[in-house]
Amino acid sequence: MVPDPSIPSADLDDIDRALLEIMGRDSRTPYAQAGGEINLSASAVKRRIDRLVTRGIIRGFTLVLDPGLLGWATEAFVEIYCRERTPPEEILSSLRQFPEVIAAWTVTGDPDALVHLHTQDIQALEAVIERIRREPGVQRSRSSVALSRLIG
Repeated sequence: MVPDPSIPSADLDDIDRALLEIMGRDSRTPYAQAGGEINLSASAVKRRIDRLVTRGIIRGFTLVLDPGLLGWATEAFVEIYCRERTPPEEILSSLRQFPEVIAAWTVTGDPDALVHLHTQDIQALEAVIERIRREPGVQRSRSSVALSRLIG
């Protein structure tokens, strides 16, 4: 297996990089299967994974849901504009209470944050945007509804 050059080195050897590439495709890959791809035993793979977790290189394992199968038919990106000097921690605290928020980032430019939402329909999207806009520190928002996914 050729290591993925896009994975930063962070004092990683070629085996670590190859292992991260394998686990990045599917974090549920059995250690024996991953080891077979990179010529290591399952226990050696486990030790390397544990070491990568301890070093903070692997910060967690993620569950990826299919929004369509869950009935979340509407996807949107919402730019949040906050009052002056609203710290990112306050924005995070406000957004954590909304299960419809699947990701959020602070960004450069005019908006203070970019929020990725999934909802059942347009009415639910409108309701959650209105609830977000009522949060302390939020001045206004601008949203874009996703039509079709091109990549990802």
